[in-house]
Amino acid sequence: MRAGLVQLNVTDDVTANIPVTVALVRRAVEGGAGFVLTPEVTGLLTADKERQRAQIVPEDEDRTLAALRDEAARAGVWMLIGSLGIKVRDDADGRFANRSFLIGPDGGIVARYDKIHMFDVNVSDTEVFRESAEYRPGSQAVVAETPFGTIGMSVCYDLRFPHLFRRLAQAGAQILTVPAAFNSTTGQAHWEVLLRARAIESGAWVLAPAQTGVHLQDGAPGKRRTHGHSLVVAPWGEVVSDAGTEPGVTFAEIDLDQVARARHRVPSLSHDRPFDGP
Repeated sequence: MRAGLVQLNVTDDVTANIPVTVALVRRAVEGGAGFVLTPEVTGLLTADKERQRAQIVPEDEDRTLAALRDEAARAGVWMLIGSLGIKVRDDADGRFANRSFLIGPDGGIVARYDKIHMFDVNVSDTEVFRESAEYRPGSQAVVAETPFGTIGMSVCYDLRFPHLFRRLAQAGAQILTVPAAFNSTTGQAHWEVLLRARAIESGAWVLAPAQTGVHLQDGAPGKRRTHGHSLVVAPWGEVVSDAGTEPGVTFAEIDLDQVARARHRVPSLSHDRPFDGP
C-alpha cells in the first residue's frame, strides 16, 4: 500500500484552508496513494480563541470534514483526517473535541479518535500552551481494521505516552498514525527520536503527517510556528520518508511483512512481566 502524507501550513480561516488542503489531497491521489493522511488541526490553526470558537462547529456541520469525505469517495481512497476541532453538543462546559477521523473509500467514517493527552506545557517564558482550556480529553483508545492493515490512532502530544502505543500494538495495530502540529521548539529536539522510539517499541509502521511553518493570523504571520518534517518510520526504526519544512506531499510504500519480521526478531510485545515497586 502506498501512503501519501499531506503536510500543511493552515491559517486561521477555515474557508481559505479547504481548497489548499483538497489540492494537496488530490496531488497525493495522483501520486498513487491509496491511503492519504493529513495533520492535526487540518481545519484551522489559530492562537485567537474567539476566532477559533467562531469557526468550530459540530461534526455534521464541519465543512472540512464534508469536503475531505467527498474527496475520499471521489478518488476511492482511504483517508486519515489527522484531526479537526469539533463542537460537542452536550459538553458540560463547552469544550471541544480534538478528533481524528478515519475515512473509507466510500466517504464513510470508519473510526473516530478523540485526543487523550492535552498539551498543557510551558515550553518557555513566551511559549505557554493550555490545550485543556479549550479541548476536553478523550478517554478511549482506538484500533481500526482496513484491508491494508490494522491502524492504531493517536494525535500529536499522545506521542509522549508510550504506554498508549504499546496498548495499540498489543491490540493488533500494525500501523500507528500520529498526525501533529508539533511546536517548532520541541519538534527540533524530540519529534524524530520519539517517532522512531514508538516504531521500535511496537514493531509497527508510524505515519506522522505534520503542520509546518509560521501560521497566518488575520493575513499576517502569527505567533504559532510548527516543526514540519512529516515522517514515515519503518518497524525497525528507519526513517523512510521526511517531508522537510515545505507544504506538500511525501510518499512511502507500506509493507506489513516488515512488521512481522521486526516483531519476530524482537518479540518484546509478548514479554511484559509483573513487577513490584513504585
